Amino acid sequence: MLKFIDFFAGIGGFRLGLEKAGMKCIGFCEKDKFAVKSYTAMYDTKGEWYANDITAVKAENIPKADLWCAGSPCQAVSIAGKRNGLHGGRSNLFFDFVNLLKGKKEKDKPEWIILENVKGLLSSNKGWDFLEYLCELDESGYDLQWQVFNSKDYGVPQNRERVYTVGHLRNRGRRKILPVTGENGAALSQIIGGSQGYRVYDTNGVSVTLGSNGGGYGAKTGLYLIDQSTIKPKITDTARCITARYNAGFVNRTAANSAVLEINKINVIGNHTLSGHSDGRIVSPIGISFAVMDNHDTVTSITVNEKIKDKNNVRIRKLTPRECFRLQGFSDDLFEKARAVNSDSQLYKQAGNAVTVNVVYAIGKKIAEQEGH
Repeated sequence: MLKFIDFFAGIGGFRLGLEKAGMKCIGFCEKDKFAVKSYTAMYDTKGEWYANDITAVKAENIPKADLWCAGSPCQAVSIAGKRNGLHGGRSNLFFDFVNLLKGKKEKDKPEWIILENVKGLLSSNKGWDFLEYLCELDESGYDLQWQVFNSKDYGVPQNRERVYTVGHLRNRGRRKILPVTGENGAALSQIIGGSQGYRVYDTNGVSVTLGSNGGGYGAKTGLYLIDQSTIKPKITDTARCITARYNAGFVNRTAANSAVLEINKINVIGNHTLSGHSDGRIVSPIGISFAVMDNHDTVTSITVNEKIKDKNNVRIRKLTPRECFRLQGFSDDLFEKARAVNSDSQLYKQAGNAVTVNVVYAIGKKIAEQEGH
């Protein structure tokens, strides 16, 4: 059984995915005290190595492991951020991770490393930041492969693109892990557990919520998703990328966080659509509904291919913290453990900062197969 250490651990997306691939966590490092509360509530960490500040960790104090994983902070290279580059803000904590690799004797280095970062790393500083990123890992003794993964291709209905870099210790020979395809997404969904289903209205006329596996056939969420945006919002089949700032509400930009369009039981007259101004009208790609939103972020009119008599039967709400956890591949029982020790505000932040469990599982499984596990 391969053993790993979880750096920048958050709420354990790497941990859960690698454990599902048959590996064992022997330690973790995380500074955010609220994330640590969730992490220790969700998993059995008794007896494991722990550090709360990677900048204070000494390489010789880290126990020997087969694999190190890390989802280092990425705000300074994110397209949504100020893009100060790899050396800006907390993004430079990547170098602390590298220094720990370099500080290990060759025989004590992990054979494998897996790093996750935003897709913006590839274009940050015209690509020079990613080149430096790879050079630093190369100098640490690793042959490297990288791939952009979209979570929606791996059994969860979230449009989340991230670049994963896999390194193998050069003195142990070459290993080919990437590319990993999303063709087995249905099988990955089953690992999370729960029922699947097509997008439908339930018998009470209310849109169904996410299944406990975070998705259904054809990557359907079971939710009528709509952008939390006051500018040209769209209805989407998959959720927009869950961010740490999801709880901020509606914003003045396009393709923002997803909200949920709920339709209660309605009385309809005729078989025609509402007429009126087209400004702000959202057309569902599957022909389900139109909506018009005013400056107060409320629905002013809606049709379901028919004229609706009472607009009060429609509302737009935020995704719940539970739904955000599901969109990242976490089971409901783990969410309940996190909810018992943290506020909704922290849970939203933690879900947004997490890595998607299903993607990590796909990579971890490929590594385990290479090692004969």
